[in-house]
Amino acid sequence: MIQGSSCFESELDFCPECGTVLPLPGIQDKVTCPCCSYSIDVRVFEMRIVHTSVTFNSADSTSLKTEDEGSAVKGPLIDRKCPQCGNEGMAYHTRQMRSADEGQTVFYTCVRCK
Repeated sequence: MIQGSSCFESELDFCPECGTVLPLPGIQDKVTCPCCSYSIDVRVFEMRIVHTSVTFNSADSTSLKTEDEGSAVKGPLIDRKCPQCGNEGMAYHTRQMRSADEGQTVFYTCVRCK
């Protein structure tokens, strides 16, 4: 943990002044916070080991849903008349179908005839 002129105690991964994630030490003498410019001597990081890992989802968990799994209508309900069966009440969900500067597309599903 870092202790010193800061009013906080923190792990070496975070700036003790503002809490920002610190960059990994490089060839410079100090590690500087990109947000508040707080500096820590690079020697504090000696003998520190950084581990990273990548975890992939299994192929089974990413398979597409079948009709049976999606049979229960989910989502918020609104008072809208179904054009097929005339039921008053539909569920809806939105999806971003185009670029980010376009509005979302709204999909309505009847709770009776689905």
